Amino acid sequence: MAPKNKGRKDVPNTAAAAQPAVQTPNWPAFTPLRPVSDLALHEVLPGQMITVPSFWTASLCKNYVSFLSSLSLTTTPGKPKKGEALRVNDRFQIDDPAFAERLWSQTALKALVTEAQREELWGGTVVGLNPNIRIYRYTQGQFFDQHYDDSNNVTLPGTPPVKARTTWTLLLYLTSPATGCIGGETVFYPDPPKKKSKEPPPEPVVVDLEVGLALLHRHGADCMLHEGREVLQGEKWVIRSDLCVIK
Repeated sequence: MAPKNKGRKDVPNTAAAAQPAVQTPNWPAFTPLRPVSDLALHEVLPGQMITVPSFWTASLCKNYVSFLSSLSLTTTPGKPKKGEALRVNDRFQIDDPAFAERLWSQTALKALVTEAQREELWGGTVVGLNPNIRIYRYTQGQFFDQHYDDSNNVTLPGTPPVKARTTWTLLLYLTSPATGCIGGETVFYPDPPKKKSKEPPPEPVVVDLEVGLALLHRHGADCMLHEGREVLQGEKWVIRSDLCVIK
């Protein structure tokens, strides 16, 4: 779990607010999708990591990779600011409440998360996804060093607007070894035993890339140290958002 005021963090790109507005992409439709009845939440690590295999179909992922390749991506700075983790990738970031709502309600995500009836797990009542949508592309030699994901306060559209906070990271993988992407696994490092303990350190938990796999992991004060391994071949494409609960 994230120690207070320690460790390198994944800090949102607040500089975007000072830049000219980014034109909202004409996102492709979410078709085809598997029905909710064919999908399920799988606990990789209780209370910390959950996956949804085949959350998106291979054809939908392929369509999105083609579309996302047309966006204007920005390469992250080679030297991170103090307290931030070294990240080498290309990214596109936009505040898009409409796309966040589509990703939440037009896919199986809303039904899977709310059907679970586990408010304690999510940290409260989940009301949607963070409108801050991030697209990541990792090419050969690119990676994301060990870091923690912070929780953030957000405002979701509504009448009145909904004050919320993020509690779990959502990563949607669009490529894998099946598409020629080698490496790029997401690796989590459980807390080591206390100094006086004779227990061996726990093994890292590795989440391999799978086309259409959705990964949810807890962030904020209870976030596990994790990294995105170096991509050895091909391209790793990821869509990132976060679960939001009522503040």
